Amino acid sequence: MGTTKPLVLASNNKGKLAELETLMAPLGFELISQTSLGIEEAPEPFHTFVENALAKARHASLHSHLPALADDAGLCVDAFDGAPGVQTAFYATQFGYPKGDDNNVRALLEQMQNQRNRKAALVSTLVALRHPDDPEPLIAVGRVSGEITHAPIGEHGFGFDPVMWLPQFGKTFAQLDPVIKNQHSHRGLAAKMMCQMMKDRWF
Repeated sequence: MGTTKPLVLASNNKGKLAELETLMAPLGFELISQTSLGIEEAPEPFHTFVENALAKARHASLHSHLPALADDAGLCVDAFDGAPGVQTAFYATQFGYPKGDDNNVRALLEQMQNQRNRKAALVSTLVALRHPDDPEPLIAVGRVSGEITHAPIGEHGFGFDPVMWLPQFGKTFAQLDPVIKNQHSHRGLAAKMMCQMMKDRWF
């Protein structure tokens, strides 16, 4: 598609940047972290993934003067009526732990200790904008269902990957080769859908 096109990622999460760089590469985008441009994180006051992703994309596009891509993702646990949802990144802080992936996993396993229903889903909502006032944002949602394990398993990935058991693979996300994970993860599914929409509507 010719020369690479800059696309600012509205996230400071290195794991997301690495995954999305690979997933968006076929479209010829150079994914630039908002952090590298000195852009602070946007407020995320909403209760749904799509509203927060839209707010983040608008913020990044406004301050970078570039097209923007935002991802709002989280874990939705059946036994907790969909929580932690949009509060996934801060889950551990509700229970007195510092923010962080390892503490999130620890807090989740503690809270689920006596739960028989361990069904959960990882959800990723991607929003892309050509400019801050784009009237037609592109929205793609990926969702993967599984079960929460009783202990972390695997060395790959980040976030809740070590405790998200996928029946179709008989493994957690953290046990999957990164290439396989990208093809089947919530973020991978959303990115595939997003790439197709960008091809159809932006090019």
